[in-house]
Amino acid sequence: MIASAPYYHIVGKEIDVFEHAWLNKIPVLLKGPTGTGKSRFIEYMAYKLDKKLLTISCHEETSATDLIGRFIIKGAETIWLDGPLTNAVKEGYIIYLDEIAEARPDVIVSIHSLTDHRRELFIDKLGETFKAHKDFMLVASFNPGYQRGFKELKPSTRQRFIAMSFNYPDAKVEAEILMNESNVTEDIAKKLVAIGSKIRNLTELGLTETVSTRLLVDAGKLIHSGLPKRLSVKVAVVEPLTDDLQVLQALNDLTDLMI
Repeated sequence: MIASAPYYHIVGKEIDVFEHAWLNKIPVLLKGPTGTGKSRFIEYMAYKLDKKLLTISCHEETSATDLIGRFIIKGAETIWLDGPLTNAVKEGYIIYLDEIAEARPDVIVSIHSLTDHRRELFIDKLGETFKAHKDFMLVASFNPGYQRGFKELKPSTRQRFIAMSFNYPDAKVEAEILMNESNVTEDIAKKLVAIGSKIRNLTELGLTETVSTRLLVDAGKLIHSGLPKRLSVKVAVVEPLTDDLQVLQALNDLTDLMI
């Protein structure tokens, strides 16, 4: 059975840019807030190019060893087990390092030789260097200015990629996404988009993250399955944003008026 293409709403020239990056084997960096379609875009492009995609969700404990591989004990012997990055390099997969800035510094060091003309991976534990398969491609994402103290990518790292910015779509496009992803009516989709837009503009609340399209889709799914609209918005949109009781109350009062 052939899998269907992941739904992705084209908003600009991102498809053209990615296809040319693929042809030239140039690494790609996707910049933007959470829930703006970065991961979905990569899934769509991997499907379009008919290439296997490996996604690594980076966090503060993600190390180069996690990506490259390690020795493990199997029975009475010690064997080497390739990590996802090594597999991608050898087999010609697209590897997507989501939120790469959150990973440990040794991760950044380990990919440097894969992001320039060398296109090779050195594994010091094996004392070997592997040339990347002709179809190998490295894609990474990060959320610039996510919060104070958030790890930023060094200029020397950023300049190893071409970069594209992702942001929240305009109201019409976002409503179309909600209708497609959650099967809600156009009226409900527009109300959810209006809620998202309103909260995004409430900068005085000091939210670390604002309403992503992903949260609105979740609310739409709950509404479509029969959960009351206000409760759906409360648990899918408002509660994930903050634990501050006063801010929660203000957001609940606001959204109750809007849906």
